[in-house]
Amino acid sequence: MTLAALTLAEDLARHSSPSGLCELLPENHLRCLACAHRCNIAPGHSGICLVRANRAGVLYAPRGYVNALHSDPIEKKPFFHALPASRALSFGMLGCDLHCGYCQNWLTSQALRDPRAQGGYREIEPAQLIQSALRAGASSVISTYNEPLITAEWAIEIFRHARAASLATGFVSNGYATPNVLRALRPHLDLLKIDLKSFDDRRYRQLGGKLQPVLDTIRHAHALGLWIEVVTLLVPGFNDSPSELRSLAAFLAGVSPDIPWHVTAFHPDYKMQAPPPTSAVALIQAAAIGRDAGLRFVYAGNLAGRTEGLENTRCPACSALVVERFGFQVLQNRVTSAGTCPSCHHPLPGFWRVPSRELS
Repeated sequence: MTLAALTLAEDLARHSSPSGLCELLPENHLRCLACAHRCNIAPGHSGICLVRANRAGVLYAPRGYVNALHSDPIEKKPFFHALPASRALSFGMLGCDLHCGYCQNWLTSQALRDPRAQGGYREIEPAQLIQSALRAGASSVISTYNEPLITAEWAIEIFRHARAASLATGFVSNGYATPNVLRALRPHLDLLKIDLKSFDDRRYRQLGGKLQPVLDTIRHAHALGLWIEVVTLLVPGFNDSPSELRSLAAFLAGVSPDIPWHVTAFHPDYKMQAPPPTSAVALIQAAAIGRDAGLRFVYAGNLAGRTEGLENTRCPACSALVVERFGFQVLQNRVTSAGTCPSCHHPLPGFWRVPSRELS
């Protein structure tokens, strides 16, 4: 770790609080349960993410700051079956439990690993963040930009305030979760976008993880009743072979054919500069594989207007155009207040409105 990163880590340590998301091991070691690494953390050390630390047998997790805070279209996350055309207040912190060579948010996710990254932040409390959401006219508050699992406790604290203000809550995650953290999140979380980066465990190991925990997360999150959408960034030569995409799509369809699958275009970034940008043709072909596997909602992203209508939502029963999009812009939203197709009244799976509920 560089001196700059060490200074940042020491500074961030001031913005942390005790967490119970762990198991106590012999000699004051802790098993962190925030992500599937399940780090065995010795006293005075941190986990792989570098932001969760063991201090004298107590796990400390980040809280009380944000690195980024922006109001975005919810379609940018991307969520296509959740509150169409609404604004989401997106907040991010620092650090990640993976180290993807093509990360588009590496300036924050790798701030504690890479001296070229930028680790700025500002202090904030949950009530202030929710006031920002309300001022922005947001309908949801979403933890994104870096990996939210490693700051799950802070997200839960914010989400309690969000629900009190009748806002929806969401994660944009790599899905490298444990059942423990999903159970902790479930009472406070509505929406979960998961990156399924590959269907090849060898590729996942290059990114710092394993495939199976992500598959388990998708199954478990669906069983818990979270609204999930899955994204695969299509990287030429890395994860785009037809056989791999067929296996990936078949897995998703086996969990539920109603899970929206977004295949999105790669562009050279961070340490992965060699592969060319993903073509529109490649996205269209990948989407066809998804439909052939039985997925009812397959979308192509990052190439607005170039993917033969694959940004739009159509009714799986009558094929009527239900939501028309251009990039992150919703041109028309015809989903009824009951969450059905306006033409044939077929139910459309999704999170179309924030439900009335007791505070959690």
